[in-house]
Amino acid sequence: MTRVKGGSRAHQRHVKVLKLARGYRGAKSKLYRPAHEQVMHSLAYAYAHRKDRKGDFRRLWITRINAAARMNGLSYSRFINGLNKAGVAVNRKMLSELAVHDAQSFTELVEVAKASL
Repeated sequence: MTRVKGGSRAHQRHVKVLKLARGYRGAKSKLYRPAHEQVMHSLAYAYAHRKDRKGDFRRLWITRINAAARMNGLSYSRFINGLNKAGVAVNRKMLSELAVHDAQSFTELVEVAKASL
């Protein structure tokens, strides 16, 4: 069987990795081996941080809800507990939006939560 050299395919793969490594500093954007190592790490970070972002946003929403609830005389945990007891099913993202953009509606929800405690 004749020998097959993978020159063109290897070159394509190198070009692909170097394209992903554009903008990196120093050899990481110029030389294949450091570029490949950095691209692998970068892709792993991107995957992990896509998962982390969801928790980051949840923490932000909870902070906003807590601030708005305390302005209405209720802590976050008592507010959420009151909403659950009242059977109000509004997720934290929407509660956060109400707290930021529609304080009147949020105050009404706080009153509902207070009444059910």
